Amino acid sequence: MYSPLIVAEAMLNGLMLGAVYALIALGLTLIYGVLHIVNFAHGALLTVAMFGVWLMFEHLGLDPYLSILILAPAMFAIGYAAQRFIIGPASHGSDNSILLITLGLSIIIENGLLATFRSDTRTIDTDYAFQVVELGPLLLSFPRVVGLFVALAAALALWVILERTDVGRAIRAVAKEKLGAALVGIEVGHVYAVTFALGCACLAVAAALLMPVFYVSPTTGGAFVLVAFTIVVLGGMGSIVGALVGGLLIGVVEAACSLFFGDSLGQIGIFVIFILVLLFRPTGLFGARP
Repeated sequence: MYSPLIVAEAMLNGLMLGAVYALIALGLTLIYGVLHIVNFAHGALLTVAMFGVWLMFEHLGLDPYLSILILAPAMFAIGYAAQRFIIGPASHGSDNSILLITLGLSIIIENGLLATFRSDTRTIDTDYAFQVVELGPLLLSFPRVVGLFVALAAALALWVILERTDVGRAIRAVAKEKLGAALVGIEVGHVYAVTFALGCACLAVAAALLMPVFYVSPTTGGAFVLVAFTIVVLGGMGSIVGALVGGLLIGVVEAACSLFFGDSLGQIGIFVIFILVLLFRPTGLFGARP
């Protein structure tokens, strides 16, 4: 039996990690909600962002959290260009083609990273990686506390963009009715590219939050995106609120399983939830009913 203090610490640390999971899932669900496709390149793009954080730390001495200021705009530009000039034109408007193109793009990116960086894992060594924050009798990981607040701030910024800006209104209009949006003068191709770019910017922030405590290799992003897919299904495909709530819940579930069953079985609860949601509530917690 574990003491209540140990259990509380594990749950809170899991909740904070779940916020970063949620940020990865936000990009995935935003792209699905507007483009109505599952982006199979999401994991590979996360890996690119994580290598970007590592490169800036190794060669420029830039703190991972400060690298967000450079990496987020860079990933936004990469995402915009990928959708506008590769995925969109090559798909010819077919959703099935988009799925295959994003899958092919994922393979190209992963093999490009493998050729460039080999299969070695990279980590960064920061002064605060093992620091803790005291919350009464609880000891919380400093990088995860930062991750919680930055992830929530990024989610809030995304909500403001979608709800309070002209770009956000255009994104919501295209998501609701693409043809109607085009008829009133909204350039659908541009909105698709901006949406994809926002999803990539979310990955940049998540990568900067992960690197102080995780490693990166050419296939690292795939493991995180498997969790992100589960979060998207749990929260409801296309639901921003669902992705945030689902991420926090999944973080707690993973922490509980790691505590009681060991680190090697830490993610077993995530996939049990995935199966149960598909069986009993396939629309997710916040998904619209058909």
